[in-house]
Amino acid sequence: MNLKSVKINWIVLPILLLSVAAVEAEIFRWTDEHGKVHFSDKQPADAEASEVKLRINTIKSVSFDRSIFNFGKKVVIYSTEWCGYCDKAKRYFKRKKIRYTEYDIEKSNKAKRQYKKMGATGVPVILVGKRRMNGFSEAGFEKIYNKP
Repeated sequence: MNLKSVKINWIVLPILLLSVAAVEAEIFRWTDEHGKVHFSDKQPADAEASEVKLRINTIKSVSFDRSIFNFGKKVVIYSTEWCGYCDKAKRYFKRKKIRYTEYDIEKSNKAKRQYKKMGATGVPVILVGKRRMNGFSEAGFEKIYNKP
């Protein structure tokens, strides 16, 4: 190892340490006098705040039973009765005359098992052939529905 590489390492090391510190930043939560909930990376001086513990929600790999996917343009939605985004998606499908099959994961044990096999954690889950959408937005759905 030569002197030049040692100098570079001493320059890079503080930068790396600062970047790690940024990743582990604290998040604070507090409620103001009007009942509104706030989040910030700085603890407020005039309110009692609690630290929010964050958990990285990254899926490294997923395995699932491919038989739950319907190939082609068939649309399947896994939903619940109380889900507003599910209702929004179904209204959109009806307005656009898109035929779909709905599975309520709270009313059907089979639907619940298929939902769990996908590793799903929220509703709606929308399948278009091999493509999957978690949640719903018109633009997002059109992207997976119109993709060749």
